[in-house]
Amino acid sequence: MSTVIAAPRTPQITTKLPAVGTTIFTVMSALAAEKNAVNLGQGFPDFGCDPKLLQAVTDAMAAGHNQYPPMPGVLPLRNAIASKVEALYGHRYSAADEITITAGATQAIITAILAVVRPGDEVIVLEPCYDSYVPNIELAGGTVVRVPLTPGTFRPDFDKIADALTPRTRAIIINTPHNPSATVWTDAEMRRLEDLLAPTEVLVIADEVYEHMVYAPLRHESVARYPDLAARSFIVSSFGKTYHVTGWKVGYVAAPAPLTAEFRKVHQFNVFTVNTPMQHALAQFMTDPAPYLELPAFYQRKRDLFAAGLAKTRLRLLPSQGTYFQCVDISGVSDLSESEFCLWLTGEIGVAAIPLSAFYGDGFDQRVVRFCFAKKDETLLSALERLARL
Repeated sequence: MSTVIAAPRTPQITTKLPAVGTTIFTVMSALAAEKNAVNLGQGFPDFGCDPKLLQAVTDAMAAGHNQYPPMPGVLPLRNAIASKVEALYGHRYSAADEITITAGATQAIITAILAVVRPGDEVIVLEPCYDSYVPNIELAGGTVVRVPLTPGTFRPDFDKIADALTPRTRAIIINTPHNPSATVWTDAEMRRLEDLLAPTEVLVIADEVYEHMVYAPLRHESVARYPDLAARSFIVSSFGKTYHVTGWKVGYVAAPAPLTAEFRKVHQFNVFTVNTPMQHALAQFMTDPAPYLELPAFYQRKRDLFAAGLAKTRLRLLPSQGTYFQCVDISGVSDLSESEFCLWLTGEIGVAAIPLSAFYGDGFDQRVVRFCFAKKDETLLSALERLARL
């Protein structure tokens, strides 16, 4: 009598994120590679960082900075961040108790959400928004409350935000400079938010990863400039964006000590520490503020180069006030949906872009797509040569 051996079986699970699949960024980058297209979709530079920063990493490793750093990050880097924030925005955070080094901004955002959001809490997101916000809230057991930015201008609609506030609202996530629209919040808008939240217990998670990419005559209105906002906010920023090293995945969070204490409780168990030699290198590199102070002019030149070429096509440029993104209205070029247009553009024209509908929960289509101009000049010129066919 033979024995039947059951095949190995993987137990079934119920997904925590049923709506999550492959991101549009992965899809478009893969298609760009397949079609040999110029990839202006995913937001990362195709040029290197300052060689001095690479040398600082080598020096840090040679100096023996290769073991675990302190859980909140090495103190020289936290001191450098505290000094930078105070110099730029006039608010002094304690390096010891109010600044934490993170494994990039994405980890910072989910850690802040997990630290303060409990099942049943509501969190307001302003759409279109970065694609990690909603899954992060859902993983924490929170309820996502979607409030649209004004279509076309992408300004915050404070009447709609006010209507969305309830006794269950735990937090609101704001993002300025804004990905994907490239808009920048004004002083008046920040003060309106400050007034709106003043009588509430609502926290703010401020995604400020593009803080050093705001174009004249505007300035970055960090929540750190506004005392009543700073007192209730986690500020998230990114060295990867600022220093052209997105693959390093190093960022930070600044928040009042009580909020930081809760943040670090989660941080120590979801990542614990962040790459040691990179931290020491960044601390050394930050002794010279020129790289981040000169960054707006660096990217504004690229924006203007790219915009001048796009102006010769039938694409209609939307304002690019900050970030390294340029949005365009495709209505004068095609009747296709945003997603279909991006597929067509990649396959037939040889340039990859991202549909703004990917940043909305309901796929809202307003005939707008996003290009990334954080590229070498020759990359941008190659893309413009192809886009001239439009």
